[in-house]
Amino acid sequence: MFIKVTTSGPRRYVQLVEAYRDDNGRPKQRTVATLGRLDQLNTELESVITGLLRVTGKSAPLAAPTPSLTFESARDYGDVWALTELWNSLGFDRLRQVFRRTRHTIDIEALIRVMVLNRLCDPDSKLGVLRWVETVTFPGIMAEKIEHHQLLRAMDAMVEHQDEVDQVLAGLLRPMVDQDLAVVFYDMTTIRADGLSQQDDDVRKFGMSKEGLIARQVMLGVVQTADGLPLYHEVFDGNTAEVTTIKPIIEKIVQRFPVKRVIAVADRGLLSTDNLADLQAITLPGGGKLEFILAVPGRRYNDFVDILTPFHGATCADATEEVLGEAQWDKLRLIIAHDPQVALAAGAKRDLVIGALEQKAAQWAGKLDGQEGGARKRGRKLSDGGARARFYHEVCEAHLARIVRVDLKSELFAYSIDERALRHARLMDGKLLLVTNTADLAPDDVVKRYKSLADIERGFRVLKSEIEIGPIYHRLPERIRAHAAICFMALILYRVMRTRLHASDTALSPERALEKLRRIQHHRVTLNGTESVTGISTMNKEQTGILAALTIKKPTIETQLTLL
Repeated sequence: MFIKVTTSGPRRYVQLVEAYRDDNGRPKQRTVATLGRLDQLNTELESVITGLLRVTGKSAPLAAPTPSLTFESARDYGDVWALTELWNSLGFDRLRQVFRRTRHTIDIEALIRVMVLNRLCDPDSKLGVLRWVETVTFPGIMAEKIEHHQLLRAMDAMVEHQDEVDQVLAGLLRPMVDQDLAVVFYDMTTIRADGLSQQDDDVRKFGMSKEGLIARQVMLGVVQTADGLPLYHEVFDGNTAEVTTIKPIIEKIVQRFPVKRVIAVADRGLLSTDNLADLQAITLPGGGKLEFILAVPGRRYNDFVDILTPFHGATCADATEEVLGEAQWDKLRLIIAHDPQVALAAGAKRDLVIGALEQKAAQWAGKLDGQEGGARKRGRKLSDGGARARFYHEVCEAHLARIVRVDLKSELFAYSIDERALRHARLMDGKLLLVTNTADLAPDDVVKRYKSLADIERGFRVLKSEIEIGPIYHRLPERIRAHAAICFMALILYRVMRTRLHASDTALSPERALEKLRRIQHHRVTLNGTESVTGISTMNKEQTGILAALTIKKPTIETQLTLL
């Protein structure tokens, strides 16, 4: 006999069936008993099984023992793996040779790598790095063995061997630089520094920050290629003037990279007569002169009125599309770009603000006149001095003090519109002025190369946002420089990632790509308290595509080595 499940309409039944042969010897089956509907059987069937076992004198088979499994917390792996592969493929691992010949008994290169990767994955302080490594698995490193003092020693070692470290960085960057024409973009930014202590040769100085506030800070100068590849950085005192830094920076660039031609592109803060003379005096190793493209700051546009007036009347007044022109200034080329749409928007915005200011002035003047005539109104009484101070403050806030002239010496509230200054402002609307000594670049090429300078500003935003270079909590000048160097290395990795993602038509930013790779995690399971099994979570199609775009192989489990 055997159990058989039969179907009748939508229901299924469990039956006890006997197989037999009829008188002619043919095999047949007959139902001995119907045990009930399959969906309604529960303990009744179990009691039948137990009864049959009891009658036959047999016992129920023992269930297989449940294995004892212990799961460790999953650790992030995919992002760290990708950055480590990128680190090695670009040649950062050559730093190991620099520190192998030193007195240090710890793996300095591995510690530097940990700190650099932390800036890209989960930027934190050096103590925060120790907490971060407890949540990730590093390929080839027992990162959980790292101690705080080891990180600080690694930073000190970077400064002690700065020349060798710079040679390694220059060596891995050199193949990615166009040696026939290197367009170099230079800019500076301010990094806020915390702390009140004073150190010898302290680089933390009080100066004007990029946010327009006086703060204790350091200055960071960065040089990048036209493709956004960082080439060099340097830390300056927080009160250093930008115009004094470009010459030594460019001289170091031409020494490190054997380029035949360098065009330095810099923003408006670097144009001065003395600085132009210094730039023109720089000679490249091959004997050529340094070329440059500098933007004219808005505060100096009035110096070019005599040049711009005839150009505007002949070319810009009736223009409907962007126009370019060229003139001579101080024996240099002055490239003039005019965008009529930008000019129209800027003029309309200024007229709107001036109209609003004049309306307020009229209201205050009317109130003052009414008070003199004996009119009474609710609220505090308005004085000429109070109206003058409030109006002047609003004019300054609107950056219109050159056009809306408030008479600060008059006893009565009075102002005027400087029509000459207003004409000059309208003349400058929508215009970009560039000074250059390049002889062979057409005006549109000069403008195009300058507009690429926005990319270095994006690099600064990456340093301050994704990499979080500031605020700086280190107090020793050497540690501050080491911190900047770590963030600079992180910026190189970020830029290379961005270039490869863009080249593969992947609509992902580096930070978004790392976020998705972070979901590839490392797992460890212990079976019955003895045997441990490690594994990596399954990758989806998107993660595989990101690794392919970065030209990085899929993650594998490697043996971890100690840092000592």
